Amino acid sequence: MERDHMKDLRRYLALKYIQYLVLSSSNAVSTLLGLLGSAYTMVLLQSAKVSSKSTAVLISSLAQADILVFLSLVSDAVSGSFGVSPAASALPRILLTANAHLSCVLLSCVAFEAYLITFLPLESRSLRTVRNARLISRAIWTLVAAECALFLVDDHLRASSSPGLLFQLSSVAAALLRSLSYILGILLRIINVYIYYKIFFSMSPRSRLKSK
Repeated sequence: MERDHMKDLRRYLALKYIQYLVLSSSNAVSTLLGLLGSAYTMVLLQSAKVSSKSTAVLISSLAQADILVFLSLVSDAVSGSFGVSPAASALPRILLTANAHLSCVLLSCVAFEAYLITFLPLESRSLRTVRNARLISRAIWTLVAAECALFLVDDHLRASSSPGLLFQLSSVAAALLRSLSYILGILLRIINVYIYYKIFFSMSPRSRLKSK
């Protein structure tokens, strides 16, 4: 009997929702499971049995985001083995932050698409394209990369102990960005809960009708 690949993808999404939108912080077990799930998902999405749709593009980008976790672990191991600058030692933390932000936003995009498929399937068909999904994924990666660059510059200027206008600007910008990211993270959690609440209770009556 053939394996249900869509069921595997749903399980992967459930794992990621628990890891990034339910748990307050990652731990060794969830990180390891996330890495293994992402590796399996990237292989699975290369299969011809999985149709190339906008949801698959978003899930692929979500799985690729875990490459940052792997790079963080490698960077952390290198930092522990060799003497590195304080700014370089902050790289593992920044990579993990980038992974968390990418994952939260991409998971929210998947949830929003599920909302459109459930409630506006015909009206949203022109929006739910592979091209748009790729553009959205690239835009998210670009914004998060810019965020990481700002955090790296801020850490470098703090480590160099050279106060000046650039230091003050980067410090204020980094602080504002961290506050914005925190607020956005809370909003995304609320929005995701609302979306799946709506989807669940809209599907429940249909399930009950089918069972009669």
